[in-house]
Amino acid sequence: MESIQSIKQRFEIIGQDPKLNRALEKAMQVAITDISVLVTGESGVGKEAIPKIIHSLSHRKHAKYIAVNCGAIPEGTIDSELFGHEKGAFTGATQTRSGYFEVADGGTIFLDEVGELPLTTQVRLLRVLENGEFLKVGSSQVQKTDVRIVAATNVNMFEAIKKERFREDLYYRLSTVEINIPPLRERQGDVHLLFRKFASDFSQKYKMPTIRLDEQAVSLLNKYRWPGNIRQLRNIAEQISVLEENRSITAATLNGYLPNNTSTNLPAVVSNTKAESDFSNEREILYKVLFDMKGDLNDLKKLTMELLKNNDSQKVQKDNENLIRKIYGNEDEEDIDLDQDSQEETNLNVLHLPEPKEDHILTSDAYEDKYHFAEEIEEEETLSLQEKEVELIKKSLERNRGKRKAAAAELGISERTLYRKIKQYDL
Repeated sequence: MESIQSIKQRFEIIGQDPKLNRALEKAMQVAITDISVLVTGESGVGKEAIPKIIHSLSHRKHAKYIAVNCGAIPEGTIDSELFGHEKGAFTGATQTRSGYFEVADGGTIFLDEVGELPLTTQVRLLRVLENGEFLKVGSSQVQKTDVRIVAATNVNMFEAIKKERFREDLYYRLSTVEINIPPLRERQGDVHLLFRKFASDFSQKYKMPTIRLDEQAVSLLNKYRWPGNIRQLRNIAEQISVLEENRSITAATLNGYLPNNTSTNLPAVVSNTKAESDFSNEREILYKVLFDMKGDLNDLKKLTMELLKNNDSQKVQKDNENLIRKIYGNEDEEDIDLDQDSQEETNLNVLHLPEPKEDHILTSDAYEDKYHFAEEIEEEETLSLQEKEVELIKKSLERNRGKRKAAAAELGISERTLYRKIKQYDL
């Protein structure tokens, strides 16, 4: 078996971090078997090197090696890409096509970003993992394939399973052995080594002197979090190599190339808020509003029935004012006034419904009849109610010597509503 050092030289892997070395050891150990491997790690850490190592050290090294970026293939065509299709299977299928699993028979397929696979494709992939069988799109003939699958993802698989975006049974079939590649921020001793390697490569590529960092710049390089990992480090090394005339790079110069530089290696704060919980909260708020509205309507019905049962208009008016305060909460009087014209008009009408005769005692049946009678004559009594409203306004204005503010207070309506009534009835 080759040594770790020879593997690093062969695949141009830079670094001496223990976690990185452990990942390479696991890749070398599982290479001689046919078990499935899942490579995990953040975007840009170099996960694509692991399947190449596994394939090159396996007995399949002389067969096909195909790398597939599952996130880059449209959902509607990914089944055709992976498993092939028959002629006429869908619009545009002018001829039979072999998929990757058929072409790579006897070799290795690397499924990058496997967490982005559609659920329907996941079912097909699970069948391949379990018994090596698959169906072409538009075909009913089962085909066999002998393919070693190495998958990679930067998705939190347990979170994806919890949200039903990834099948749990497929995850356990893929991750017979799981190899995790550490992020660059956890390999601080390797950051400068990688930067020097990239600077040397770009120096040769662009035929320019190699850039070098001073001590403060090296310290800044190690403290930065590198959210884009090795890919981001490589891009920054290339930018500096091309743009800087002075080949000795200071911390101030380097700092200008580090986006959102916090110069810290503290853990990043990640929100765990879920879209599902947002919908649940909105639904709960809606239910509460509906229940409150139902309660307000019941209070209004109770108030109307109290008016029909007795002639205590002052008590009913007080209850009505309390109900309005309950509905509008602690809003300013001005805000309530802007919205309550129609409510006050209703209050005025409700407070002066036809009064029962003093010598008439309402039994439960009689009260029921009276309540229904009030509903039946609502339209017929519109004119008489309007006349009573006009009469009440006139009397109140006379008693208060034409002072609208006092009259409005006596009637239990706003001054603006009273002014509108006066103009409406031409008083």
